[in-house]
Amino acid sequence: MPGIDKLPIEETLEDSPQTRSLLGVFEEDAAAISRYVSQLYQAMHRIYDAQNELSAATHLTSKLLKEYEKQRFPLWGDDEVMNSTLQQFAKVIDELSSCHAVLSTQLADAMMFPITQFKERDLKEILTLKEVFQISSNDHDTAINRYSRLSKKRENEKVKYEVMEDVYTSRKKQHQTMMHYFCALNTLQYKKKIAMLEPLLGYMQAQISFFKMGSENLSEQLEQFLTNIGTSVQEVRKEMDREVEIMQQTIEDLEIASDPLYLPDPDTTKFPSQRNLTRKAGYLNARSKTGLVSSSWDRQFYFTQGGNLMSQARGDVAGGLVMDLDNCSVMAVDCEDRRYCFQITSFDGKKSSILQAESKKDYEEWICTINNISKQIYLSENPEEMAARVNQSALEAVTPSPSFQQRHESMRPTPQTRPPTTRTSSTGSIGSDSASLSALSLDSLVAPDTPIQFDIISPVSEDQPGQAKTSGQAGRRTNPFGESGGTKSETEDSILHQLFIVRFLGSMEVKSDESSDVVYETMRQILAARAIHNIFRMTESHLLVTCDCLKLIDPQTQVTRLRFPLPNVVLYATHQENKRLFGFVLRTSTGRADSRSTSVCYIFESNNEGEKICDSVGIAKQIAFHTELDRRTSEKQKEIDKVKEKQQKELSKQKQIEKVCI
Repeated sequence: MPGIDKLPIEETLEDSPQTRSLLGVFEEDAAAISRYVSQLYQAMHRIYDAQNELSAATHLTSKLLKEYEKQRFPLWGDDEVMNSTLQQFAKVIDELSSCHAVLSTQLADAMMFPITQFKERDLKEILTLKEVFQISSNDHDTAINRYSRLSKKRENEKVKYEVMEDVYTSRKKQHQTMMHYFCALNTLQYKKKIAMLEPLLGYMQAQISFFKMGSENLSEQLEQFLTNIGTSVQEVRKEMDREVEIMQQTIEDLEIASDPLYLPDPDTTKFPSQRNLTRKAGYLNARSKTGLVSSSWDRQFYFTQGGNLMSQARGDVAGGLVMDLDNCSVMAVDCEDRRYCFQITSFDGKKSSILQAESKKDYEEWICTINNISKQIYLSENPEEMAARVNQSALEAVTPSPSFQQRHESMRPTPQTRPPTTRTSSTGSIGSDSASLSALSLDSLVAPDTPIQFDIISPVSEDQPGQAKTSGQAGRRTNPFGESGGTKSETEDSILHQLFIVRFLGSMEVKSDESSDVVYETMRQILAARAIHNIFRMTESHLLVTCDCLKLIDPQTQVTRLRFPLPNVVLYATHQENKRLFGFVLRTSTGRADSRSTSVCYIFESNNEGEKICDSVGIAKQIAFHTELDRRTSEKQKEIDKVKEKQQKELSKQKQIEKVCI
């Protein structure tokens, strides 16, 4: 190394301007060294911090790899190959972590310690000596100035002695401080080289030692292991690329195929509804009441699970039970001017839900699916095949007709006699007892191929059998509570007035009116026909029960839609399980020469008041019966009174004749 510049210690006592100028150069050099060493210290400290962080991170990585076998991934089962591979990696990384810990210790001792000592001890010593030297130099200048101002005329020995003593002390202090300061600055020229080279030497030696330890740990066996793992990673990557390509193709195909389904209400002619489903899932809007007249609609995911309807909100882990669908009923309803609404009511009528589908296809499929589940078809081995067979049987058993006109035409005799048709009984949730009837017994109740009427025909448009119109009867407004209006109502004198809300399901001609089974079988056929032919809408009316008749009244206009004379109602019953369903059989005359009577069964749905309606009809018939007995008794008594009065008159006449003769 070239020679090192020095400050002349022997010239410190003289303290010449040249010496002071040279001292200024050394002080500038010391300040530059201090700034540079501070930056170098920060850089080396970052290396040390990074190595400590690397050592801690490596140790944490090894720890996490060891804990992999204890993890339970939802989509990843126990993979022994993966577990053993990661355990091997954990072992190697743990050894590397130990090497990194040794490297961190070596860096602390061989790199950080020397430069820290130089920065904190040597450079601070220079600064301290500089301050002390500055103070002593100022004190010496002050003492010299005071000594120079001593008066030669009035000498004061005491003052002179004090001033000379002060000069002596300050000059000695300055000289000694200046010599130590010069010595420290001269030594700094050597220490700055040591302070920069020694940390770098320690850093390199620590790195060499680290690499040697790493080389010893990386054996040929480990190299072979890493080669095998690299090959496995490449195979997994190739498999991933193939799978991504397949998924991309699937996405393209689905985008093309699903384009028409993006519409909220796809065309049902292109995408027909599936009516044989026993499982269904999708989003529906559920209606919930928030007040007496207000309600809200919440969109949730609904799905069927066995015989249960479940719902699940977005974000929930599992669904919750909404309703038991066994023996339930489902129907289309009008609700708050919304489309595709339907109502599900439990078998006991205590619970109901109004739901809204997004499209007509979903709307029909939900109704058909729930109807199939209510028949417990899902319990069979092949539910969809069973549903198709049951629906086909029901389709063969019923032939729906939209009006009575077609039914009247079908009742007319034809020249050719139709061969007898064989009926197959279809099982369902409607009437579990009647479902067990044989085909022969069913034919004895309902004639094969009997048409069904699903709408209510106003008396203005068509006459029903046995309900001939009289003047002032058709289309007349009726007060259901018997209050007097402009003209006297025919039901005002009736003792009983009970009003019920009902929905007309359908009617059909029956062959027998002696057993309740005819009502159960009619219920089964009408509901099956509605489900098969997607006839979900029903007309709501008010059923007025009086001692004279049963009336169906329009709730909006109060116009009487149909009138059933009470004496003609020969049979009435509610369903054994679903108490909302009830029906009655009306016996009427055909008006033909043979005076043959026909029986028509009418089926209604109420708000869980089927038994009450039947009880009310029974009470009305009892009142009518007793009223008729009282009327007949009164008429008989009147006849007796007339006979007595006639006899009394004849007796009086005879007495008068006898008096005249006398």
